[in-house]
Amino acid sequence: MIHRSMRALTALTAIVGTAALVFATQTQVEPSPSIDLSAINQAAQSYTNANEQLETMFRNGLTDTERESQLEADGTVFVKTGDIPYEWLRDSSAQITPYLYFAKDHPGVANFIKGVIERHAKSLALHPYAAALNVDYSVVWPRYELDSLLYPIQLAWQYWQKTGDKTVFTSNVYKGYAVALQTMLTEQNHNTQSQYTDPGLVKTPVAYTGMIWSAFRSSDLGMVYNYSIPGNMMAVVVLKELAQIEADIYHDSDKAAISLKLSSDVDQGIKKYGIVHSAEFGQVYAYEVDGLGHYVLMDDANIPSLLAAPYVGYVPVSDPTYQNTRRLVLWPANPYFYEGRLARGIGSNNTPTGTIWPLGLLAQGLTATSVAERQEMLKYLLASDPGDHLLHESFNPNDQKILTRPDFGWPNSLFAQFIMVGFLGYEPLPHL
Repeated sequence: MIHRSMRALTALTAIVGTAALVFATQTQVEPSPSIDLSAINQAAQSYTNANEQLETMFRNGLTDTERESQLEADGTVFVKTGDIPYEWLRDSSAQITPYLYFAKDHPGVANFIKGVIERHAKSLALHPYAAALNVDYSVVWPRYELDSLLYPIQLAWQYWQKTGDKTVFTSNVYKGYAVALQTMLTEQNHNTQSQYTDPGLVKTPVAYTGMIWSAFRSSDLGMVYNYSIPGNMMAVVVLKELAQIEADIYHDSDKAAISLKLSSDVDQGIKKYGIVHSAEFGQVYAYEVDGLGHYVLMDDANIPSLLAAPYVGYVPVSDPTYQNTRRLVLWPANPYFYEGRLARGIGSNNTPTGTIWPLGLLAQGLTATSVAERQEMLKYLLASDPGDHLLHESFNPNDQKILTRPDFGWPNSLFAQFIMVGFLGYEPLPHL
């Protein structure tokens, strides 16, 4: 187990406000031969704030992924989602993202991330339709969710962009991404090529749209219509990133061309089938469609979401259709938008009615264009703290002690990223 060592570090005496992050000089003990996360612990400890709750929550958020991780005998790193002791490909990718800011200057952090990427690639090659696996690569959640194919690829591309390190792209990574690409091509033609089935799947008719079919939502629950617009938005971006990996790293012009073509097909499908007219909000993105004229207007807090479309790199915040959609999903017109004494924001059909997800608040904060809105989201996030100085899956906006998932890594790591980008001047992670 990679243990959290933050408490063993000596607190710095510098006093800074919410807009400064100071890093200690690297005088740590000798690092291990491969993985050394002392730079993460130093960065966490060196953040100080007059608001002690915020200070502790940032420190906990930045170091949480270390606590959820373990180095395996095959040299890979297994990152469990929290109190559910398995690795979700989506969650574990997102749990790593704050560490990308430290990888270039700290080889121990880089090796940690590379261990996660290698495990993801092996998992994709073995079980491309699985969302979550155990430490021995056995499947524990066999439900096919499109974003499980996308998040690992984007993590590797962003690691490359942040560090310039091409050694992450091993033969296992090439194989895993080839399987992921073939799976997406198969599911683009779901009616004629796919053999996927699941006992929990309720299949509804779909037409060919150029988009990629998915069986389950990012919330792990079933879909109403099987083309996820948020998932396909993310696919447009990630497939372009995959094309660059194939062309520049593996020199595979065929896979690069196929990836770009698929990205274009998906984008055209979103524009043709995924944009609908709302009498109240104008042209908006639907959440799910079937290509036969049916659609769902809503949003879910899990990312990718419609609210998070700029965060995953699909559109700028200024895009008119996105702005209309943003107004819809942050309003009671969205059946999963809730408000109470402590907060207002988006929840999910995966948790009790009326509960808000910190992930939804973070997506709103990361796509906000004003300091006032970011500060409002920060206020809500701090208000969700039941006393353990952690974020959870969901909380009752009238009583923060009523919550789900006492240990849920994803929102905690994303909170660290939100503070770094939203208040400390860090650049958002790159996208194509």
